Amino acid sequence: MNGLTIGKVAKKAGLGIETVRFYEREGLIKPLARSASNYRLYADEGVIRLRFIKRAKTLGFTLREIKELLLLRADPGATKGDVKAQIEEKIIDIDERIKDLQHIQRTLKALDSCCDGHGSTDDCPILAALEGTEALDETLS
Repeated sequence: MNGLTIGKVAKKAGLGIETVRFYEREGLIKPLARSASNYRLYADEGVIRLRFIKRAKTLGFTLREIKELLLLRADPGATKGDVKAQIEEKIIDIDERIKDLQHIQRTLKALDSCCDGHGSTDDCPILAALEGTEALDETLS
C-alpha cells in the first residue's frame, strides 16, 4: 500500500508526530489507510493540508476557524467571497485583541510608574492594585 507514514508526513509538513496525531483527533486530517503492520498512512495531500493548518495557526486562526476554512476549500459551492469574509472576520478579531493588549500595556506602565521599587512589599501599590485592596483605577489616576 502506498502512502506516507506519520513520521514522514510530519517531517515534510514541518510538524511533530504528536501534533499530527492531535490534528487527526481534532478531525483536521485523516489517514488514507493503515499498513499491514497497522501504521497510519497518509496521502501527499495530507502534507499540503498540514502545511495549510500550520500557516493558518501562524496567522492566528483557531482550530475551529481552520476547520471552517478547510470546509470552504472542499466545498465546490464556496466562493472566494466566502473565504474573504473569514479573513475579514479575523482582521476584526485581531484589531480587537490589539486594542485589548494596548489597554493592558497602558495599565501595566501606569502600575510600573506608581511604584519606586524600594522597600518591603507590605505597601506595594502594584500588589495592592492586583489584590483589589485598592481600586486599580485609583492607582492609575
